[in-house]
Amino acid sequence: MRIVISRISSHLFVLLHRHTQPPSLSREDCATMTSRVGPRTASTNGNDFKYREKVAPHYQMSASLKSEVRKLNWVHLLIWLLVAAQVTVSHLNLVSQDTVSIPYQWEYPYLLSLIPLLCSSLSLPKNNISYLVISMISAGLFSVAPLIYGGMEMFPVAQQLYRHGKAYRFIFGVSAVTVMYLIMVVAVQVHAWQIYYMKKLLDSWFDATQEKKKK
Repeated sequence: MRIVISRISSHLFVLLHRHTQPPSLSREDCATMTSRVGPRTASTNGNDFKYREKVAPHYQMSASLKSEVRKLNWVHLLIWLLVAAQVTVSHLNLVSQDTVSIPYQWEYPYLLSLIPLLCSSLSLPKNNISYLVISMISAGLFSVAPLIYGGMEMFPVAQQLYRHGKAYRFIFGVSAVTVMYLIMVVAVQVHAWQIYYMKKLLDSWFDATQEKKKK
């Protein structure tokens, strides 16, 4: 009798163990669970990760505008180096004035355009509004104003070259007024875009500051 009872209890234990053990999953079930098309709660469609990855628009704009300002700063630096090279070579008499002529008057104040360039570069890493405002104001004074003056200064010389074909200043055999006008055309566009992008960048930083204050 004891043997029969022990056998019945062992069979019951096996049956209970089978029913309580979780069912094994097939490869298809595993793939379904790991995929986005498998069963999920009704409160999500599997795309809720996009909310966590969303970046505020003004931060995206700030990064894009910073990239544009940096590119323009490099072109500005190249123009500044060309003007500075002519002034330095002429004043140190490194070559004859027939090879590199003496600078025009507008080139001297234009050398101060290094100030807005430095302020702009310093403002970008930490979103410094003060440096950016100084850069915008000084760009008008030391970058744009000398170019406007230079256009008026060189206009009679350019007019004489166009009408009579006479030139008195040369840079490596090319008329100096022609070379400087080409540099001036590029510089005007660079500084105009610099001021435009810096204004947009300043607005973006103000928006970010206002949003932080609201929080």
